[in-house]
Amino acid sequence: MRDTRESRLLLVLLIAIAFALITVDIRGGQDSPVDGARQAAATVFGPIENGVSSAVDPVGNAISAVRDSGGRHSRIAQLEHDNAALKAKLGSDDRNRSRLKQLDKMIKVAGEGQYGIKGAEVIAIGAAQGFSWTVTIDVGANDGIQRDMTVLNGAGLVGRVTTVGPDTATVLLANDPDFTVGTRMESTDELGFASGQGDRPLRVELLNAKAKIKKGDRLVTFGSQSDKPFVPGVPVGVVSRVDPSGGDLTRTIYVTPFVSFTKLDIVGVVVAAPKSDPRDTVLPPKPRPTPTPTVTVTVTPSASAPDLGQQQ
Repeated sequence: MRDTRESRLLLVLLIAIAFALITVDIRGGQDSPVDGARQAAATVFGPIENGVSSAVDPVGNAISAVRDSGGRHSRIAQLEHDNAALKAKLGSDDRNRSRLKQLDKMIKVAGEGQYGIKGAEVIAIGAAQGFSWTVTIDVGANDGIQRDMTVLNGAGLVGRVTTVGPDTATVLLANDPDFTVGTRMESTDELGFASGQGDRPLRVELLNAKAKIKKGDRLVTFGSQSDKPFVPGVPVGVVSRVDPSGGDLTRTIYVTPFVSFTKLDIVGVVVAAPKSDPRDTVLPPKPRPTPTPTVTVTVTPSASAPDLGQQQ
């Protein structure tokens, strides 16, 4: 078309008509008078649009793939998160099973010794006062805990309560150098005093310098007046070394504690002492010695050995 005055006027007229139709269509909404024309146009031009769409689909799919990749990464991240949560749950379940075993053992010890205990969880370790071997437990005065109460677990003597807050308490562990407890030997009833040595075995001074002690003998707490700070009969440990008696007034032995002080979790505070001394009933059964296999060697005479009778 040639660019003349008439063509320009026609273009302006068509644009004006287009704007007028758009305005009428918008105001008319669903009852627009041009809706029929729109549907007719869709019928005519729809196949063409589909063809064009098919032609550009590969590009659109690629763009969608890039756009959706973030969504897939998000889903993968969510799956990884869910797996981590599941592993954490499984780990938590394992820990709970371990704690249930600890609790069962502690209840058994309490039952055998007739101790009234208040269960607690170790919530902190470290030096609450100076450089002492201490732990913090999640029970306190509001739970009936008092200073100088015995603390035990399913293995034996853990320590004694030293300070008490409303909801927590500090326990001085039996391996602390400032810790001392009266002990009694199993069966022989030899008395002594055990002191902590940090990560080394407990040092026990027996009152009888001539006491017959051997490696493997076991000790329990002797008990204190009015059962504070120690109730009687709580397992302490096993003799690991005996110093030779040198004519001293006491005899020194070294004892490996039953309790592992670096693995404390569930403990019990003895809030009610037994009516009578449980003696050795709380000690675990002694391990049975493993029999040493006996090897018998039979010597079979060699067929090539000379006949001594014939040589004579």
